[in-house]
Amino acid sequence: MAKVKKAFFCKSCGFEAPQWYGKCPSCGEWNTFTEEVIARENGGGTAALADLPAARPQRILEIRQNERRRIDLGNREVNRVLGGGLVPGSLVLLGGEPGIGKSTLSLQIALAANGLKTLYVSGEESAEQIRMRANRLGIGNEECLVYAETLLENILLQIGEQKPDLVIVDSIQTIYTNLLDSSAGSVSQIRECASSLLKYAKSSGTSVFIIGHITKDGTIAGPKVLEHIVDVVLQFEGDNNQIYRILRGIKNRFGATFEIGVFEMLDAGLREVDNPSEILLTHYDQPLSGIAVGASVDGIRPYLIEVQALVSGAAYGTPQRSATGYDSRRMNMLLAVLEKRVGMKMFQKDVFLNFAGGFKVADPGLDLAVVAAVISSYYDRPIAEGVCCAGEIGLSGEVRPAPRSEQRISEASRLGFRRIVVSGYLPKNAKRPKGIEVVAINRIDELPRALFVE
Repeated sequence: MAKVKKAFFCKSCGFEAPQWYGKCPSCGEWNTFTEEVIARENGGGTAALADLPAARPQRILEIRQNERRRIDLGNREVNRVLGGGLVPGSLVLLGGEPGIGKSTLSLQIALAANGLKTLYVSGEESAEQIRMRANRLGIGNEECLVYAETLLENILLQIGEQKPDLVIVDSIQTIYTNLLDSSAGSVSQIRECASSLLKYAKSSGTSVFIIGHITKDGTIAGPKVLEHIVDVVLQFEGDNNQIYRILRGIKNRFGATFEIGVFEMLDAGLREVDNPSEILLTHYDQPLSGIAVGASVDGIRPYLIEVQALVSGAAYGTPQRSATGYDSRRMNMLLAVLEKRVGMKMFQKDVFLNFAGGFKVADPGLDLAVVAAVISSYYDRPIAEGVCCAGEIGLSGEVRPAPRSEQRISEASRLGFRRIVVSGYLPKNAKRPKGIEVVAINRIDELPRALFVE
């Protein structure tokens, strides 16, 4: 055994230092350094990794391309977020809040009847607990192997013996290696275990799914060093009080980022939602004020979402501002634009904003819908039926074109909307689907006339 080495790691960014610092030199956070004991054997290395063939430099034109570009996981929504399927030899990280459904989604992927030999490694549950969940979800893949283990060396040996097509590790915070003396879940253990799994995946062509915990502020625990190691980072979002879940791509080396997949949590597991607009739009018996419909796009997927706003007189000196599922600072900016450019006295009003379904959105193309809902509630006047909005608002009150406006217009037309309000700065040759009136405005003060005219 080599000489024991002690080091300090930042829990926020993973920065390594030889001594303790009050403030991290890398990320600037205070009191985040923890001491860990590191000990490596001479000529250290995992036994299972030592048997892998050493890589050699190759000319780029001599590199053989794998004919099987993508692996079908048997789940359309997961395949969509990954960019069309799982790339062989990739390392995918799945994060989310406790109880959101990470283990359920991972086991559904493992049990999918898609012809893949899957090894499900569980460090948090016993094999009996996994079998109970599998009975509830429905066993479709009889080739799924369950292995309850936390020691990395044993896991890699079983992967080498079984030679599965897909490995799922639940979770990376429970896995440890004997090469380090620190406890499981520490920064050094997470980094070493993830690096070993990445090396095995790249050398053998075996795809690996790992589940990661998140911190109280919603970031992947580990910390950011874990996100830098993996190829793909998927974030599982949603409100535990709601039945809908969103799988969002945060990082993807093999496809577009910020793709989303929508699921519905049922007793029998997660059900894929092919048309998110149907669950995000509510049909009311009579028109209501403060409700607007916005056309949004996540990645390449368009959908329509309902925006709800409530504007009331401020009972106290300082008006309240509250936004659920939306950036409160951007909402304050839009309210300031309304006050300056339209003349609405927002400094005397409490404003509350909410998005249907518990969704969290960050699309600037929804600015026009947010402002439309605020105007409707301010004047207590319902928006005309069959009207939706898609546009970005600037500080001078101009309405800018939203990204992928043509897809937003096509989605609104497909769902039966009669009118959509967009920016007047859209290209003149943009496609206009039949059956929907496209109303173009250049400034925000033109919006009320487009909303309330029947």
